[in-house]
Amino acid sequence: MNYHLKNLPERTAKPRQMGFTMAMDKGLSVREAEDFVSNSAQYVDIVKLGWATSYVTPNLKEKIKVYQDAGIPCYFGGTLFEAFIIRDQFDDYRKVLDKYDLQFAEVSDGSIDLDHDKKCDYIEKLSEQVTVLSEVGSKDADKIIPPYMWIDLMQKELDAGAWKVIGEARESGNVGLFRSTGEVRSGLVQEILTKIPFEKIIWEAPQKAQQVWFIKLLGANVNLGNISPHEIIPLETIRLGLRGDTFLHFLGLERKKDNTAPPFHAD
Repeated sequence: MNYHLKNLPERTAKPRQMGFTMAMDKGLSVREAEDFVSNSAQYVDIVKLGWATSYVTPNLKEKIKVYQDAGIPCYFGGTLFEAFIIRDQFDDYRKVLDKYDLQFAEVSDGSIDLDHDKKCDYIEKLSEQVTVLSEVGSKDADKIIPPYMWIDLMQKELDAGAWKVIGEARESGNVGLFRSTGEVRSGLVQEILTKIPFEKIIWEAPQKAQQVWFIKLLGANVNLGNISPHEIIPLETIRLGLRGDTFLHFLGLERKKDNTAPPFHAD
């Protein structure tokens, strides 16, 4: 850091198991990726090349190399996995992972109907090849999954070999874990946490208010995903209590009205 400040929350160091930040690359150029890692590499643990953007991104190998040279693994978004699966091209997908020397893969079913036992089978098979992140939740705003089912799906996917499970929110943060307004389904989150260890979950939280909510609930070292490259450093200041949203939180000086719960309505 550039200077010393007392009484900051302790942050885990890379390579970390919690306090994990997943950045969402929605089509950066090679030069933009170079600029991104030159400024933010120490705060980014992994980069997702969003949904199926890797299919149309120019100079894909060069961009992946930029991240790998910076010590940041990257992976293709789960929608690409689904695009291969719905076309009965699972073996082709595995070959693509090898072609681009990827060490991580995401297994999801947010856009397709996939039998859960079959999804777990894909997780098990892929985990022999790469480290698997599995995503739970639907991209369909009208499909509401009850908390007990979130817990059951997450646990089964962890048991199948997923390294971490991702709570779905899309890049916009208005489905899955969140209402259409972006408000956290706090009752859902709280219930999930009664059964699934918090360090095993990456919460997709692209909006600042969502990031603040999770940090206030679970601390500086909560795992957060779908963070815009331009929001990586701002997020780190929120984690450290160096932005107004959490400025008093880690000093224990928040007003009493703020001590009971983060600022979103419960289910």
